[in-house]
Amino acid sequence: MTESTYDVGPTRARWTHIALRVEDIDATIDWYTTYTPMTLLDRREDADGFGAWLGMDDMTEHPFILVVAQFLEGHDPFADAPHATLGPFAHLGIEVTNKEDVDAMAERGREDGYLAMPPTMMPAPIGYICMLRDPDGNTIEYSWDQGVYTTVVEKWGSSDN
Repeated sequence: MTESTYDVGPTRARWTHIALRVEDIDATIDWYTTYTPMTLLDRREDADGFGAWLGMDDMTEHPFILVVAQFLEGHDPFADAPHATLGPFAHLGIEVTNKEDVDAMAERGREDGYLAMPPTMMPAPIGYICMLRDPDGNTIEYSWDQGVYTTVVEKWGSSDN
C-alpha cells in the first residue's frame, strides 16, 4: 500500500497513545469512563477480538489516547507472553485541579475496592498523589501540584491547558 488511508495526520512525529491488553474490554471501558476524565472515542471488533480508544475529547490538536485490546482465544499474537500490567510504580498519570479531588478519588477507589495507594504528599515535583488499580491491575495515579504544567510553560513556553 502506498497511499494513506486517512486524510488527517500529524505534521511531525507525535506521541499518540499507550496500549494495554485487557481481559474484559467492557469492564475496562466502564472503569476508565467512570474513574478518569476519558471518554470512549472508538470501539472496534474483528476476527481477532475487541479494541477501543479512550481519550480526552478536548485534545483534538495533539490527541493522546489509551488503546485497549481484548484478544479472542487463539488470536492473541502475544499469547505466550505474560499478561503485563503497569504497577506498582509504572502507571498512567492524571493531574487534577485541587487536593480535594485526589482525596475524593481515593475515597471512591477505597469504597469500590480499587485503592492501591492512599493520598500521600510526596516531595516535589511529585506532589499530592493517590493510586487506583483498574480491573486488570494497572496502576493509575491521580496527582495535584505535580508541576507538569509549570515545567512545560517554563521550558517550552506554553501549555494547551
